[in-house]
Amino acid sequence: MTQDLLFEIGIEEIPSSYIAPALKDLAAQARRLFEEHRIAFTGVRTFGTPRRLTLHVERLDQNQGDLVREVVGPPRATAFDQEGHPTKAALGFARAQGVPVEQLQVKTLDRGEYVVAAIVEQGARLDEILPVVLPRLITSLSFPKSMRWGQGTFRFVRPIRWLVALYSGRVIPFEIDGVKSGNKTYGHRFLSRSQIRVRSFQDYIEKLEERYVIVNQHRRRELVTRLAKEAAATVGGKPVFDDELVEMVASLVEYPTAVCGGFEQEYLSLPREVIMTPMRKHQRYFPVTDDAGKLLPYFVTISNMKAKDMDLIRAGNERVLRARLKDAAFFFKEDRRVQLCERVPQLKGITFQERLGTMLEKVGRLTELTACLAEQVAPHLAHDACRAAQLCKADLVTTMVKEFPSLQGVMGREYAQLSGEPAVVAQAIEEHYLPRFAGDRLPESLVGALVGIADRLDTICGCFGIGLIPTGSEDPYALRRHAQGIIQILLNAGIDLPLSQPIRKSLDLLSDRVTLPRERVAQEVMEFLSARLQAILIERGVPGDLVEAALSVDAERVPDAGKRAEALAAFRREADFTELAVTFKRVIKILPKGFSKSVDPRRFVSSAERALHSEATTLRTETEHLIQAGDYARALQLIAAIRPIVDMFFEEVLVMAEDRDLQENRLAILKEVADLFCGIANFSKITAS
Repeated sequence: MTQDLLFEIGIEEIPSSYIAPALKDLAAQARRLFEEHRIAFTGVRTFGTPRRLTLHVERLDQNQGDLVREVVGPPRATAFDQEGHPTKAALGFARAQGVPVEQLQVKTLDRGEYVVAAIVEQGARLDEILPVVLPRLITSLSFPKSMRWGQGTFRFVRPIRWLVALYSGRVIPFEIDGVKSGNKTYGHRFLSRSQIRVRSFQDYIEKLEERYVIVNQHRRRELVTRLAKEAAATVGGKPVFDDELVEMVASLVEYPTAVCGGFEQEYLSLPREVIMTPMRKHQRYFPVTDDAGKLLPYFVTISNMKAKDMDLIRAGNERVLRARLKDAAFFFKEDRRVQLCERVPQLKGITFQERLGTMLEKVGRLTELTACLAEQVAPHLAHDACRAAQLCKADLVTTMVKEFPSLQGVMGREYAQLSGEPAVVAQAIEEHYLPRFAGDRLPESLVGALVGIADRLDTICGCFGIGLIPTGSEDPYALRRHAQGIIQILLNAGIDLPLSQPIRKSLDLLSDRVTLPRERVAQEVMEFLSARLQAILIERGVPGDLVEAALSVDAERVPDAGKRAEALAAFRREADFTELAVTFKRVIKILPKGFSKSVDPRRFVSSAERALHSEATTLRTETEHLIQAGDYARALQLIAAIRPIVDMFFEEVLVMAEDRDLQENRLAILKEVADLFCGIANFSKITAS
């Protein structure tokens, strides 16, 4: 029997979204507690279903690791005489610590040489330690919400109904909230209700599968995918998967069974999203399409039951979906009775934020801000951009979006098209919400990008202006996500606009709402956006010091800052980058802050001065147009050629000469060299690699 630990917490059904984080936490807390108690092991795995959280720890040692503790005794001079023999002080110290005097060691401490006794405390057997560790493991787990039950005070995600705790096949006895640990688990709630006695982890897995429980969540996900494909193939289609839905469905069941159902062909006349949203968001069904991606009047549902007559399960799911689609068809028909533009005044009845006004007021601000952005970026699109901004929130008052909030933007696009709005306007109404989450797609149209930036910037400036700034993990208005969206849109669309301009414009539009000093708010918003840009560039693989070097020059033009950071990252891979960085940091370090003197060639007294001035002048001419064009990689390569000349200058010239005029002229030459990089990066921020 291997020295493995099987630990199962049997509970009432927990929300599917809790399972993955709980298993991650269970593994982390187990590692922490085992290391804290000096318990050696080779691996930790976690498994879970809606009714159980399971821990499997492989190859544990039978005993705790020994604890070696050092006790400091008398000074060496007191513990040993001149011949090195132990004195009464050493003998007494050794006797007090229970170690032979020969095992005393001499160590050099901060205060000198002292005698040290190494005391070994033998580790306890795991049979004695685990009854203490396992209850602590349960109480260390955290969940978004927890509860009490019965008359007790113990809190957990759901009531604990049984506990399995086996080490090397033996029960680890303990009790928590009246539930005693043992070696008995339970199978599927409906398909196998009797107790199951288990002897090991492998026995546990096999017996539960015989009782209709697939404990391994990874295997359940694979089963969900395979079974859904097989079920859809029976009607000549294939299921539409997304990772989030597959994960959720696999976390809802212990024994997946696929059922393919259908609905009336007439509902296919509804917009694609209107059909798919009730299926996926409300019923957790997989829509079915043909090979070309066209929706078919079928769906696949994953049941947690294996009934004799699966047609009953199919009919029940069809009945539920039919009611959903019937409602959606009614909402769609009713919403179409009113033009989208006619709904805009109704936004007055929706509060955007208590101190920032209604959604109608927000639409007015973001329309003006969009106009400002469009005039600077793409004047020919200003009319369409303003129209999209005016209509982008109108679908919030439609019946469809009230019933299915996730369709906001999507229904705005549909209703705009049906109202005769230009295609670019309809597209932008949907796209201004993008990206909705990390990894989501970005706006494809420039109009959608401009409206999306204006919408997010109004929210950020408004919240910062009234003091609603994210702190720690608290970000109730999702301002970090909005800021990340702005940066991603700017990078993707290549909108090279100084951010301070739209920030100031947004704060001007919010003037009657903002309660804090506008200049301070503008600076804080700019720093907030810069922090998001820094994080995104680091996520893309640009080292942090290079990002800081690029952003310290200019963080306002986001695409330009990204180009400079990425050019620096590529340039760092050059063989002589480190030497170049050291040279230019030396140049920057020697220059007084704010130095602005000009070079006077008449004061040159050496060829090194003439050579460096000449090369700096030539490079400034050669790189100026490259920097303006954003070709930073080529500019850096050209500038790098000046390093040997700078090194020669430092070798042959005393920069800080006693003659004040001569000193300032030599500093002015170095200022010319430093200015070559001023439009690319601040080399003082770059660390040696």
